[in-house]
Amino acid sequence: MLNLSRRSFFGASIAGLASTRSILADDKSSDKTDSAKPVENAKVVDDPAFQPSTLFLTWQRDPTTTMTVQWVGTSGETADTTIRYATNPLSTNWQSQATTPKPYPLSDFKVFRAELTGLEPGTDYHFKIGKRSPTYRFRTMPAKATDTIHFISGGDCGSNVHTVANNIQAAKQDPMFAIIGGDLAYEDGKSVELNLAFLRNYSKHMVGATGRLIPMVACIGNHEVVGGYNKTRESAPFFYSLFDGLFSDNGYATLDFGDYLSFVLLDTNHTSPIEGAQTEWLDKTLKARADHPNVFVVNHVPAYPSYRNPDPVAATEKKAAKAGAGEGNRKHWVPLFDKYRVPIVLEHHDHTFKRTKTLIDGLTNDNGVLYLGDGSWGRLRSPKAPEKIPYLAAASREFHLSLHRIQGEERFHLALDEHGKVMDVCRTAQRKTGLVRATG
Repeated sequence: MLNLSRRSFFGASIAGLASTRSILADDKSSDKTDSAKPVENAKVVDDPAFQPSTLFLTWQRDPTTTMTVQWVGTSGETADTTIRYATNPLSTNWQSQATTPKPYPLSDFKVFRAELTGLEPGTDYHFKIGKRSPTYRFRTMPAKATDTIHFISGGDCGSNVHTVANNIQAAKQDPMFAIIGGDLAYEDGKSVELNLAFLRNYSKHMVGATGRLIPMVACIGNHEVVGGYNKTRESAPFFYSLFDGLFSDNGYATLDFGDYLSFVLLDTNHTSPIEGAQTEWLDKTLKARADHPNVFVVNHVPAYPSYRNPDPVAATEKKAAKAGAGEGNRKHWVPLFDKYRVPIVLEHHDHTFKRTKTLIDGLTNDNGVLYLGDGSWGRLRSPKAPEKIPYLAAASREFHLSLHRIQGEERFHLALDEHGKVMDVCRTAQRKTGLVRATG
């Protein structure tokens, strides 16, 4: 008699498929498969009463010793929402952490959240929701960068077939986590359905090779916000209902991984103005990390766009273009990136693949900052030709994501298309101790 769990069956099925097309076909038929009766003579074990389709992991603080588990659901759909976790799935002494339900906007749903703290760095954990869910897995980040650190980044996702294909390609890289630089669901702060569709796709496909759930870290983009720009937190209800643990007060925050990796997550004028308090905070934040070996800045609107016109004079012809053309970034943030020798800025919003030359004050400099993006996980436009924009090194019209690998003192960045083909490879130099004076 065949003995298997439903989750392991589907995991094995997806892993065995040979192509993106086959995986997408499996995705379209999955609803029928889930509702089908068990195969005759097959005994299905661990067939849980509760398996939330929007379950995902994120961090509110220290990724080496914490993990936040959350999902969107309804009160009463399961009697026990306690998270039970252990390093050994056969353990008889599982620890437990109660979830805290909070409102999910424009609906009767709730966001169920539990932050697990006091975890061991670089350790595999197993967890369950209540007593009748599957056993899920996650891994904390290491305390020291003794091994290769690898993660995925991208932005401008949505929930179409290209998004799903890139989710699958991302998971195939078995990254430690994923950074999404805004415009996650394209719900514009209004649509419950689109926000949930994004979460369901992420939950289903962003699973590593060993069944490990891949944590998501995000920053805000214009399509998280009713009106896009110059709004309040209340205008981005879905984003802040899911990520207010990290962005508790403002649309910008830092996430530090021990002393070896830092992410500075910015708000490009969506719910926090670029100039003023955010720029002052950015100055202090980068100064405090000037000697950290790997500092990544992540923001949505690019300082150096590949599709939109960066010329502030031309941009004023259309108000919408001015809001998303990066003028504020270049004026207030780029001097700080130059001053504190930020090695790389991950940008999005233009729906292309782009890599700039290394820049100081917008001009090519071997000791400059690399700007990489431009957000085409699930949306696409045609970029300007690199030969027509002096700061561009490479650009193309491709759905893509980026794989980043930190190996000792070397840092590599690979752009992969939705079929897994390597489109571009570059390397950024290790940060030098102390500051680098900007030229000009």
